Amino acid sequence: MEQKTIHNVLSLYDSSEFVQKLIANFKDNPHQKLNIKGYLGSGLSLLTAQLYQRLPRPIFLLLDDKEEAAYYLNDLESLFSKEEVLFFPSSYRRPYEIEEVQNANVVIRTEVLNALANKKAKIIVTYADALLEKVVTKTALSANTLKVKVGTELGIEFITDMLFEYNFNKVDFVSEPGEFSIRGGIIDVFSFSGEHPYRISLFGDEVETIRTFDIDSQLSIATTKEITIIPNLENKAIDEKRESFLEYIPKDSLFITKNIEVISNQIKKNFEKAEEIYVGLKSEIKRAEPKDLFLDQNGFLHQLVKFGIVELANKAYFETVDTLESPFKPQPSFNKQFDLLIDDLNEHKAKGYRSALLCSNETQIKRFEEIFDDIGKDVSYIPVLGSLYQGFIDEELQISCYTDHQIFERYYKYNVRSSFSKKESITLKEINTLQVGDFVTHIDYGVGKFAGLVTVDNNGTKQESIKLIYQNNDILYVNIHSLHKIAKFRGKDGAEPKISKLGSPAWKNLKNKTKAKVKEIAFDLIKLYAKRRTKKGFAFSPDTYLQTELEASFIYEDTPDQFKSTQDVKADMESERPMDRLVCGDVGFGKTEVAIRAAFKAAVDGKQVAVLVPTTILAFQHFKTFSERLNDLPVTVAYLNRFVTGKKKKDTLDGIKSGKVDIIIGTHQLVNSKLEYKDLGLLIIDEEHKFGVAVKDKLKTLRENIDTLTLTATPIPRTLQFSLMAARDLSVIKTPPPNRQPVETQLVGFNEEVFRDAIMYEMQRGGQVYIIHNRVQSLKDIAGMVQRLVPDARVATGHGQMEGKELEAVLLDFIDGRYDVFVSTTIIESGLDVPNANTILINDAQNFGLADLHQMRGRVGRSNRKAFCYLVAPPVSVLTDEARKRLQAIEQFSDLGSGFNIAMKDLEIRGAGNLLGGEQTGFMMDIGFETYQKILNEAIEELKETDFKELFEEERSGQITEYVKEVQIDTDLPVQIPDDYIESSEERLILYKELADIDDKPSLEKFRSNLIDRFGELPTEAENLLLSVELKWISKKLGFEKVVLKKGSMLGYFISKPQSEFYQSEEFRLVLNNVQANPKNVSFKEKPPKNGEEYPTLLLRFENVKNVKQALEYLNNLINS
Repeated sequence: MEQKTIHNVLSLYDSSEFVQKLIANFKDNPHQKLNIKGYLGSGLSLLTAQLYQRLPRPIFLLLDDKEEAAYYLNDLESLFSKEEVLFFPSSYRRPYEIEEVQNANVVIRTEVLNALANKKAKIIVTYADALLEKVVTKTALSANTLKVKVGTELGIEFITDMLFEYNFNKVDFVSEPGEFSIRGGIIDVFSFSGEHPYRISLFGDEVETIRTFDIDSQLSIATTKEITIIPNLENKAIDEKRESFLEYIPKDSLFITKNIEVISNQIKKNFEKAEEIYVGLKSEIKRAEPKDLFLDQNGFLHQLVKFGIVELANKAYFETVDTLESPFKPQPSFNKQFDLLIDDLNEHKAKGYRSALLCSNETQIKRFEEIFDDIGKDVSYIPVLGSLYQGFIDEELQISCYTDHQIFERYYKYNVRSSFSKKESITLKEINTLQVGDFVTHIDYGVGKFAGLVTVDNNGTKQESIKLIYQNNDILYVNIHSLHKIAKFRGKDGAEPKISKLGSPAWKNLKNKTKAKVKEIAFDLIKLYAKRRTKKGFAFSPDTYLQTELEASFIYEDTPDQFKSTQDVKADMESERPMDRLVCGDVGFGKTEVAIRAAFKAAVDGKQVAVLVPTTILAFQHFKTFSERLNDLPVTVAYLNRFVTGKKKKDTLDGIKSGKVDIIIGTHQLVNSKLEYKDLGLLIIDEEHKFGVAVKDKLKTLRENIDTLTLTATPIPRTLQFSLMAARDLSVIKTPPPNRQPVETQLVGFNEEVFRDAIMYEMQRGGQVYIIHNRVQSLKDIAGMVQRLVPDARVATGHGQMEGKELEAVLLDFIDGRYDVFVSTTIIESGLDVPNANTILINDAQNFGLADLHQMRGRVGRSNRKAFCYLVAPPVSVLTDEARKRLQAIEQFSDLGSGFNIAMKDLEIRGAGNLLGGEQTGFMMDIGFETYQKILNEAIEELKETDFKELFEEERSGQITEYVKEVQIDTDLPVQIPDDYIESSEERLILYKELADIDDKPSLEKFRSNLIDRFGELPTEAENLLLSVELKWISKKLGFEKVVLKKGSMLGYFISKPQSEFYQSEEFRLVLNNVQANPKNVSFKEKPPKNGEEYPTLLLRFENVKNVKQALEYLNNLINS
C-alpha cells in the first residue's frame, strides 16, 4: 500500500470547483466579502493553503481563541515552511499586569510586526485576545530597529550604547531576550525579533560573521548575512504611541475569519474588563488609559471592514457578495470499534471515494496494519504520514480524510513555541558553580572553604590555582590539573560541615571508616543482586494484539522516553530472570501508563498484579485510571484501602484468593501476610520511599521471585547507585508530554488581592484552583477568606483527619468539577490528577521541603493550559537562608522535567539517609554527598575485583587494565585559560571542571571547537592546557604517577610499588625496548626513598623538552614506535 503525505492531500484541491469559485471572487476585487456556511474542520486549513498559493497577498486566519488558533497553525505548518506561517499571540497579559508579559510571546509578536514592516508576511494566524492589544506604530518600530549586516562597520562602543538605550541588560552569558554580552571582538545579543540569539564577530570594526546560537550550549547554530535587533516593544514607556494591529496590515490582505459577531463581542468584553481594572488602580502611578493600549469593539469593526473577508458563519456579519455551502462533513465517530471503521472505508470505496487515514507517525501506520490484519477483513485506504486537527469527508471531490487521533479518541496536542525561561542546564550550572565561601571537599585533605581562583607564580610563570581555606586559616592551593579531587559540599538541608585541619590524621581516619562501612553495605547489595541473577522467575509471553490495542488507545502520544521505558519493562518481563526495574520520571510524565501496560501484559498471561501505593487517595486515583484504561479489556481491577470495609472488602479479598481479581491496587494492606494471592506475578510499587521500614522489609522478601516495577518522581541515590552497578535497572522519562507548558512560578507575600486575582483569573477561563494550607485548625478560616473575596466561588476543604468516605466524596466532587476552589492540607501532594485545575497557591511555602513543593506544583499544568503556582511566604529578608534557597530554587526551576534535578539538591540526601540508615547520613554530613558517592563507587569497584570477581568476570574481560589511577602534572610552563580570553572566573572554573571530566580524544576536540566558537581562537596558554590533558592520558598508559615538566626537561615518575603488575606488562616492555633503542635524549634514573617511602622510585628523564606539545610527541614516540 503506497504511503502518501499531507502535501498529496493538498494537491487534490488544485482541481476543486469550490476553491475555483472562492478564488474567482477575489481576483478582481481584493476587498470583496464572502460567506461560507457549514462544517469545515481541517478543510479550512486546506482552503487557506490554496488561497495563499493562488492569491499573491497576505492571508490572515482570525479564530476564536488561542487553542483553536494553535491547532490551525500546526495544520498550516505541516503544509508550509515555518517562515511562511506566522503566529500572532496575545502577550499573556491581564491588562496593566506588566510582569505577566511572556517574553516568548513578545518575541513572536515582534517577529510578525517586523515581517509586516519588511513586506515579508505570508500567512498569519491570530485570535481575538491578540488583536485586543495595540502595538507600537510603524514609525516607532523603525526608530527602534538596528540592522546589522556582514561587511558593514559597527564599533563595539556604538552597539553597546545602542543596546543600553534599548534597555538591554549586559550579562556574562546571554540566556533570554533583552540581554547582551561582549567578549573581545564577539558580541552576543538576544533581540526580541528572533527565536535564537545572535553572535556577531568583528574584525576590527567590521562585521565579519553573524551566527545564531543555542542558549543552552551557547554554541552556534547557523550563519546569516543580516539581522535586525529590536527591543521589548511591549515594555516601552507609556508615552509611546500605539495603534491597532489592523492598521499595520497591508490594505490588500485577505481575512479568513470565524463568526465576526462572536469575536467582536469578545473584544468588547475584554476592553470593558481593562476599563474596570484601570478605574480600580491606585492613582499614584501614571498609567496609559485603556483606549491608548487596547482596541475597542467599534475600532475593530471599523478597521476590519476595509479588508477582503471570508467569514465562516451561518449568517454573515457584513454584507456579502456570495454565500457558499461548505462541501465538508465531519469525520464520523467510531468509538474505537474497528469493524465500524472498516465497513465505513469499504462503503466509501464502493461509492467511488478515495479514503485516507492520516497518521502522526510511522508507528501509527503500522498499528492500523496490525489491527486490520488481526481482524482479518479486506480494507481499502491510503495511509498518509502527517496529521491534521480534524478529519472530514469532502462530498465534492469524493475524499474522506480521517485522523488517527480521532479514531483512537486520543488527545491531539498542539505545539506552540513557548517561554524562553532560563534553560535548565544553565540553572543547574549556576547551582553547581562554586561561589566564594562555599564549602568544598578535597578527597585527600577534607572539608575546606572555596576562596576563588587565584594566580600563583611558578618559577616566573603565572598559573591559575584554586585557593582553599582550612582550620586556623591554613591555605591550600590546588592545581587546576587536580580539580577532579574537589567537589562542592552538599549536606542535608544545607547544614554547615565541620572544617578539616590540614596535617591532622582525622580526615584520613574518617574516610577509612566511611569506606569500611560503605563496603559492608555494597557487599550486601551485590550479594542480593547475585542471588537474583541465579533465580528463575516467570517469563511472560510476547505481546498479543490486545496489548497493541491497549497501547494504541492511549490518548496522548508516547514520548520517546516513555516508549523506551515500556519496551525495557516488557523485555525484562519476557526474560526468565525476575525483573527489578525503577522507572523514574517527573510528576505527570506518564509513568502510570507504563505501569498499566505492564500490568495488562501480566494479567493476559494469567498472573495477578499488585499495585502498592502510599496513600488512600492515590489508591483510588490509580484504581480510576487503571479501570478507565482497561475498561473494554478482559481484566478485573479492584482496590483496597482504609475506606473499603465490610462486604466490599471481603468480596475483594475472596476475589484475590480465587484469582477473580487480576489487578489489585492498594496501600500497605497488600503486603499483609494474611492476604492470599492465587498467583502473584508482578508487583508495582509507587513512590517506595514513602513507605515505612516494616513495609519495606516485607517487600524485600516478596520481591525475590516476582517481577518488580518501581515508580518514582524522586530519584533516590541508592536506587541510582544500584543502577550504576546493574543491581537494579533504571529507565528515566525526561521528556515532558508534547505541549505541556512550564508552570509559571512566583514567590509572593500573603496578600488578599493575590488570592482574589489568581482565583478570579482561573475561574474566568473555566478552571479550578488548589490552595494548600497545612494547618487543619485554620483551614476553615482560609476557606472563609476565599468565599468573602470571591463570593461566586464554590469552595471545598479537605484534610487527612476527615472521615474516609467524606474526604473521598469531596475529592471526587472536585475532580468532577463541582467545586472551583479546593482548600486542603498536603493530601494533594501525591497523585491527585485534575487536568482542569491550573492554579495552585501554597501558603507558608517556606515550611515545605523542595520535594514537597515540586510534587504539589506538579498537580497543576496537566493539560495544554498555562498553569500558575504562587508560593506564598513572608518577605525574603525574614526567611532562614535555607528556606530562601529552597524557594528560589523551585521558582527558577519552572521547566517541566526539572524535578529530576531539583531532586539532586534535596531528595537524594534525604533518600540516601532513609535507605542507607542513620549512620550513613552522618557520614554524608561529615564528608559531603559527592565525596560519599566517590567512596561508594570506589568500594563497589574494589568488591568487583575481589569478593565478586567471578560474578563480574564477563563485565571486566573487555576492559583495559588501569595500572595508574591518576597522574599529577607539575610544570613551569603557562598552562591555563587566561582571564583576558574569558573574563568571568565562574565560567573559567566551569570549563576547568568540564575539562577534568573529559576522557577521550573526540570529546577533547569538541571542547576545543566549542571554546573557539564561543570565545575566538585559543591563546597559547589554553592550547597548552588542552595538550596537558592528552599528556595525562598517555602518562597513565606509560605507568607514570607524576610528570614534572620544568626548566627544559621532563621527568616521568613510574609506579612507586615495585610489585605492581605494570612491571610485567606489555606497556613496560615497550618502554624498555624503546629507551634502549633511542638512548639519545632519554634515560632511566633511580631516586632513593625519603619521607617514609618504602621503595626507591624509578624515573625516566627526557632532555630538551621546550613545551607541552614536544613533551606529548616524546611520549607518543615512546609507546607507538
